[in-house]
Amino acid sequence: MKKHNFNAGPSILPREVIEQTAQAVLDFNGSGLSLLEISHRAKDFKPVVDEAEALFKELLDIPEGYSVLFLGGGASLQFCMVPYNYLNKKAAYLNTGTWAKKAIKEAKAFGEVDVVASSAEANFNYIPKGWTVPQDVDYFHYTSNNTIFGTEIRKTPEVGNVRMICDMSSDIFSHPVEVEKYDLIYGGAQKNLAPAGVTFVVVKNDSLHKVDRVIPTMLDYQTHIDGGSMFNTPPVLPIYTALMNLRWLKAQGGVPEMARRAKERADLLYSAIEDSKIFVPTIADPEDRSYMNICFVMKEEYKELEPEFMTFATERGMVGIKGHRSVGGFRASCYNALPLESVKALVACMKEFENK
Repeated sequence: MKKHNFNAGPSILPREVIEQTAQAVLDFNGSGLSLLEISHRAKDFKPVVDEAEALFKELLDIPEGYSVLFLGGGASLQFCMVPYNYLNKKAAYLNTGTWAKKAIKEAKAFGEVDVVASSAEANFNYIPKGWTVPQDVDYFHYTSNNTIFGTEIRKTPEVGNVRMICDMSSDIFSHPVEVEKYDLIYGGAQKNLAPAGVTFVVVKNDSLHKVDRVIPTMLDYQTHIDGGSMFNTPPVLPIYTALMNLRWLKAQGGVPEMARRAKERADLLYSAIEDSKIFVPTIADPEDRSYMNICFVMKEEYKELEPEFMTFATERGMVGIKGHRSVGGFRASCYNALPLESVKALVACMKEFENK
């Protein structure tokens, strides 16, 4: 039976990328050695990092003056590294979910944090509107896509002259980004780019060295810019997989094609949920709905059927559709590598269950 992978992260990867990685684990570049046992400074591996950085810049149309880093520690470490490097006195944050809350908590250890808006009172089921960012802050931080609650900010916020920092863990390469408006973009790669273990950081070089504090060596972005992501041993395997995935993204048509596919998948599934007699989306405003993580529940009168549908869908090859405990119900994560065929299969499964 074919499996349809809707896992929220670690997430689906293109099959050819997995196979290429598996081959490199057995024999990297015909060296007779596994990717897992070569030196990260070996002459064969340095081109992997260089090409991955170059493709990252090409696909996102990153202007001159920015560096792309591949680091460890996940996005959670970035919650700390960002204020360590950028928060001198005060920063502004938008609170749209679990990961934004975690970033806010870390930032408060370094200075004043102005939470410009929050949707916490409604369990983060919408994107706040009408907020403004104080022009005297060191930076404004937001999370573009909220994997748990299923909301997404696809358009660059208007924040005046304030520089922006964004956690794009789960929607990177799924829509165009005006990189020149950001000082830093980061994300854990395991949601839409590579296996767990590597974190991408896109940093504007001249935005650094603006804080008064002494920054520990490993937490200083400049350390990793100077070291070419190799100040210490980098996560070799996920970087290699990221390169294979970046090649795949380019071959498929790049970000414009990924954006088209994301909308096509989301339109199909949201329409099926809206047309259903038993399912309902958790995010009411279509403008706020994530294209990456589509959350839905059963209407109140059918709530008792949720476990039955979960079993029904699992028996038909649907994997990873159980909703996060904060929301309940179901969540279909539709990342870049997910084929439209899988969304069609889920829609057919939903309709079959409804008819049943």
